[in-house]
Amino acid sequence: MAETLNSKTITKKQLAKTIDHSLLRPELIEAEVIAGCELAAHYDVASVCVKPCHVLLAVEQLKGTDVAVSTVIGFPHGSSTTAVKVFETEQALSDGAVELDMVLNIGELRSGNYQFVKGDIQAVVTAAHTRGAIVKVIFENAYLTDEQKITACKLSEAAGADFVKTSTGFAQSGATIPDLILMRQNVSPHVQVKAAGGVRTLDAILDVIDAGATRVGATATATILDDFDRHRLDPPGMASS
Repeated sequence: MAETLNSKTITKKQLAKTIDHSLLRPELIEAEVIAGCELAAHYDVASVCVKPCHVLLAVEQLKGTDVAVSTVIGFPHGSSTTAVKVFETEQALSDGAVELDMVLNIGELRSGNYQFVKGDIQAVVTAAHTRGAIVKVIFENAYLTDEQKITACKLSEAAGADFVKTSTGFAQSGATIPDLILMRQNVSPHVQVKAAGGVRTLDAILDVIDAGATRVGATATATILDDFDRHRLDPPGMASS
């Protein structure tokens, strides 16, 4: 079970280790990925989440650091066949990724094909766990009812997932506090919750942590962590000297 964090007592190091620095925009060039890895190493975040084609590059850039390399599977729509997702998983692990954020099959979940969805997740989890990697299952909550979100929580846990995750960051909305509370309430304590999509400020990340998230996908990593320093030096409501 992950360490319990809250916004009042969290340290900068703890906050940094909740962040998966996201480098998933389709137009990113290699130089931008390298710069993103350097930023992640500087702030000592939990991981850098890169596209599958950049896993080898990120592994090389982060060698000797305490920042993990994560990547995405079936991204962003979750509609690849299970066999393709497993192949992606095995390739990513061979390239050096140690954390995988997979998108469940959104359409099949909404169709009520729950055994298919569970099997799809379980196939990726089995391939990942065999090689010591962890799996975060992305729901894309913008397209789901609360009942479907709860079902996705149950299926993900039954399939052995390590995390449930709100969003890809590419739908019309991302992480919300009600969704995070709902997800935290509907998985066991050993399953963690990741917030992604729209978490761009210090206040936003502290809010999602208080709602139960232990990982957060972010592109505004530097802004968030630099603001943490300013916040602690000049707390709200105190006049500057």
